[in-house]
Amino acid sequence: MLPCHDMKIGVMGARGSFSEQAGESYDPQGEIIPLVSALNVLHALSAGEIERGIFPIENSNGGIVIEAVHAMAKYNFEIEKMFELDVHHMLLVKPGVTASHIRTISSHDQAIKQCRMYVKRIWGEADIVPYLDTAKAAEDLASGVLVDTTAVIAPRRCAELYGLEILEESIQDLKYNYTTFIVAKK
Repeated sequence: MLPCHDMKIGVMGARGSFSEQAGESYDPQGEIIPLVSALNVLHALSAGEIERGIFPIENSNGGIVIEAVHAMAKYNFEIEKMFELDVHHMLLVKPGVTASHIRTISSHDQAIKQCRMYVKRIWGEADIVPYLDTAKAAEDLASGVLVDTTAVIAPRRCAELYGLEILEESIQDLKYNYTTFIVAKK
């Protein structure tokens, strides 16, 4: 079945996430609803609040998205489609913050896994703090929820969306870093 216009599509992630990008790729005319977690996506699908749910299940470097597996175990749904996106992670900071200021690296656990060798090599002294979502970490850094000495691993679009600067580009360990997304329907 082809996507229809104005379809409500819930995605795992905040605005700016790779899941939002996956939703736009699936249906450019759809209404993307950022629901941050896979559990929220499947709950909204089950409740009829959205017509499709999109979330990642595996990455070529980071492996299985454990959060999605746990959420999938709690709900019945049909997989309409599976597709991949090549994801590139950026290291984002508040404007004016330099590498010497960074004390903490924060992002979704899956993004941290995809960048683990880079983080170990370059930021071995930094505290690594898992976060609910890559884009939510960017949003929270920009709004002051996270302290200015934090850098976040997030998609490029989060820099523009939240007024952050890219300290380093394409920091994932593998040049080709594919994430598999599921399109779920009732």
